[in-house]
Formats: sequence, C-alpha cells, structure tokens
Amino acid sequence: MDEDTNVEPMIEFWNIRDEDVCHFHFSDVNIAFEFYNRYARTKSFSARKNRTRKSHAGALKLKNFVCHREGFKPQNNYGIGNLKRKHTPETRCGCSAMMEIRVDAPSGRWFISYFSDKHNHPLLDPRLTGLLPGHRFMFEADIGHMVNMKKGGISVRQIYRALANQTGGYDDVLAFDATYRKNKYMCPLVVFFGVNHHNQTIIFAAALICDEEKDTYRWLLQQLKVAMNGKAPVSVITDGDLSMKFTIEKEFPNAHHRLCAWHLIRNATSNIGKPLFTSMFKNCMLGDYEIDVFRQKWFEMVEGFGIENKNWVLDMHKKRHSWATAHIRGKFFAGFRTTSRCEGLNSIIAKYVNSRYNLVEFIQHFNPCVDHIRWKEVQADLASVNGRPSMQTCFQQLKRSAANVYTLSIFHMFQPILVRAASMKVINMRQTGSYVIYSVGLDRMPNEMWRVFCCDIEMEFNCLCMRMESFGIPCEHIVCVLVHEDIEELPRSLVLPRWTKTAKVGLQNAVGLHWDSLMLSQYSCLMDWFRQLANFACRDNERFIFTREMAMNLLKQFKEEDAAQKELVNDADSVRDACQGTQENIGQKGGFTV
Repeated sequence: MDEDTNVEPMIEFWNIRDEDVCHFHFSDVNIAFEFYNRYARTKSFSARKNRTRKSHAGALKLKNFVCHREGFKPQNNYGIGNLKRKHTPETRCGCSAMMEIRVDAPSGRWFISYFSDKHNHPLLDPRLTGLLPGHRFMFEADIGHMVNMKKGGISVRQIYRALANQTGGYDDVLAFDATYRKNKYMCPLVVFFGVNHHNQTIIFAAALICDEEKDTYRWLLQQLKVAMNGKAPVSVITDGDLSMKFTIEKEFPNAHHRLCAWHLIRNATSNIGKPLFTSMFKNCMLGDYEIDVFRQKWFEMVEGFGIENKNWVLDMHKKRHSWATAHIRGKFFAGFRTTSRCEGLNSIIAKYVNSRYNLVEFIQHFNPCVDHIRWKEVQADLASVNGRPSMQTCFQQLKRSAANVYTLSIFHMFQPILVRAASMKVINMRQTGSYVIYSVGLDRMPNEMWRVFCCDIEMEFNCLCMRMESFGIPCEHIVCVLVHEDIEELPRSLVLPRWTKTAKVGLQNAVGLHWDSLMLSQYSCLMDWFRQLANFACRDNERFIFTREMAMNLLKQFKEEDAAQKELVNDADSVRDACQGTQENIGQKGGFTV
C-alpha cells in the first residue's frame, strides 16, 4: 500500500487494520501525527508527541508518537489533611502503545519504523473519546463557519450548540418542583429530578400543567410511573406543599417523604422570631443524635423558650419523622436535605427559556437544557474512567480499592471519611453469636462511642449511625473497624452499585442521547471532512463545479438506492401481512394446512 495522508480525508479510518498501518508513509511529521491521532480516535484513545532524535547536523530523523497514558506522573508527597484542592487525576500508567517514524534520506519522506497497539489499560467508551484534550480541536473550516454564524447575529452559545449537534432507570431519590412564569401561557413547568452516580442533578421527566390541584398532580405522578416502567422512588423531598403531600401519599405510599430543611429553618424564623431558637432548631434537625438524645434536646429547647403550646411547634414535633435526622437515619436520601437543587436547576433552565416563548418554542429550548445537563454527566464519566485520583490520605490500599470502584465525585466524598477514621480507634470489641460488636470512638472523647456490628461469615457491617444506609458510603466508624482488622479492600456489602463506575452497565441508552452510536460517529466524521472540502473547493471555480457535480451525483445515487431498498421492504411487509391474514382466517374457519 502506497499512501500519503496529504489526502487524509479519503482514508477510511474505520476500516484500517492494525497490520496495514505500517504501510503508510508521509510527507512531513505533522501529517504523520495527524494520521496517528485520527487512528487513535477510532481505537478510543488519544495520541501525543514524545521522543525526538536528530542527526549530527541537527536535522530531525526520528519521532515517536505515544498513547496519552504513556509514562508516569512524578510522585508527590501529599499531606493527610491537604484535601482542600482536588488534585488532577493520574492518567499516566506506563502504556507502551506507540508509533515511531523515521525519515528516508533519499526521498525525504517519513515511514513507520515501529508500531505497537498494545495498551495496558482499558480503552474508553467511544462516546467519551472525543472529550480527550488531544481530540478537542477545531479545523480552519470550523473556525470560518463559526465566524460566519457570528456575523449573522447568532450567539456563541447557539453556535456551540449547533456544532455540537453536528458531532454529534435509576432508583433515585426523587424531587419535583413547579417552576413559574416560564412561558407566556403561565403554565407551570414541573420537573422531576434526582441524582446520578456522580451525585449530579439529573432530569427524569418534565411536564407543563394547567394548574396545581391535587387531581392534576396525581395524574402527573401516574404518568411518571408509566414512563418509569412502574418503578417508584424510594424517597421524595418537597417543600411541604399540601397538594404534593397528598399526591405522594396516594401514588408512592412506600416512599420516604422528607421535608426541605431550608424551608423549615425559614419557617422557624418566621413563626418564633428568635435567632437563638432558629439555631437550636437547626441543630436538633441536622444533628446526628440517637432518638433519646434528640428527644431530650427538643424538650429542653421548647421548654427553655416557653413555646411548648405553640401550634407550629406542636405540628413540627408531630412531623419529626419527616425532618429530624435522628428519625430519618437509615432511610436513603442520597445526601438530600433541602430542595436547593430545585433552585439550582431552575437557574439553569432560566438560561434557556423565558416567558416570551409559546409552548412549542418552550419545548424547543428546554430540550437543549436537558442535553446540557446530560453532557455534564458524560464529562464526569470521562473523568472517572480516564486515570485514577491522586492518593492523598492514609490507608493507601483501602483508598485504592475505593478509587477503583467509585466514580471520581463519590471518591472525593469518601476521602474525608478516611481522614476522620484515622483519628478514631476501636475501644472495645466482643463476640455475640455470629456477630462481633465493636465500640468505636475518638481518642480524645472515649465516652462518645458508636457501635459497629460485623457478621464474619457474610462480611456485612452495620453502624448505629446508619450513614451507610442513608447515603450509601461507609461511615468513619466502619472504616476504622476495617483498618483495625487489616481489611485492605472494600467489602462488596459496603459498595452501593449506584455510586460506582459501572452503575449504567446494562442500561439501554443510559444518558438519553446517542453519542455512542456508530451512525452519529460516522456522521460527525463526514461533516468534518466535508467542511474542509467545502473550504478549499469554494476558492476556485473549477474546483467548485467539480465538487458540486460529484456531490449531486452521489446524492442522486444514494436516494435511488434508498428508494429501491424501501420498496423491497414494503413488498416484504405486504407478503408477510398477507400470510398472517390467511393464517388468521384459517384459524377462524377451523381450516388446516399440510
């Protein structure tokens, strides 16, 4: 094969075999690197330039291109408490994949002298490859296209979205909120949302409704259950609206309903009007107390302010199972305490829609907002699988085990737990049947202890603080026991699947978009090449006529082929329908066939 990537757009990168790569040669080093980087994209990694060798006269004679994960990051000594800044994940792992080129002195052309495609790390999902820095660049034709769009009065955000379009069922805690004045018909927008495996806000569904009556909300939740294939959320958080409360109790009777902490604190301020009470009420609500301790603190607070007969106080005590951490402990809320994510989500939506839009325009602008949120999830997917986080705290093996299974965001939430565990110790332990009961506390506060129960046979751990059950990450008390028993790998019972890198494995179209489809990948590739082709063809009239005729002939040919294929499919469907109709008639008349 005698190829030159000066005509690179004509190379079918999707069909190149590894054994064919060495047959290519190039006119200069930059073209060779562009070739290898394009090849890398089809194989789901990225390339970068590496070693260079020059002759005695100073002329370049050898160049290496390597996988983006070649080499190792210099080791740094991170302090245990140095967790304020999240260090860049370690992407280098010593990968040996490489393409080496040498110059042929007589001809001046570059040929491939060595090629290896053996990687020591998993390759990326194809939908994530384009996010690597080595593939995030723009050609001259793309820049010219953007400039022309900007001259036409199109905003940068809309231009970016247009170019992006060209390239391109969790059991969650559920929260829902009605956003007002978002279209000119004053129809509230109801958004159902939760969190994904990166603890990011994710939209499940949205609806425009005409009012906020109980029957409307109930119908809406019924439609949500249909859309979610009958799945009901395990937990729901609201601001206490009575219509929502009634609807949740009817449609999700087994879900845990939590009241928003922020709204309760605001109500405490407006109903009692004493800053000290508000502060004490907040401590009662959010404090990680046993129920007996909560009860004591509540009555001391109420009696101290002389408000034990106030209606709001009586109502709050009656509803304590919906807001007090002491009573909610063990119910999974994925870290939700407030509906603040509603306000944050509303601010994002407001960037895409406004009150001037009619219903059709509203939907057209709302969909890109959903795409933007899902794009953030794809970026988080890449950050979690492309490299590993820096090991900054103690308990290296246990920490590495957590880094291997958790997404990057969840691992960063787990790191402070490791730090707190380092200041704790097992004060006492005793065997009871098949369980071992550990008493865990701080060195400086031995009287305040938590009990951890461990089943040796099943390797199951439970702590009375029940943070594992509430959020799905082991607490510092359990981690302290793991360290005490020299357990260096997180037991399976302590790894909640919804927080792991493999949370979406097996889910069809998990992010709701088709970035990983072959068709859109090929569409993106063709758009890239055709923009470059158009950029050069339009500069010369002969080139323009030639390119136009070629494109028109291909378009005509493909349309005729598709029409013929569609006709064949329709004929086959007609024959099948006729056969089915004959069999149905035979069955109805009691006939038989041989």
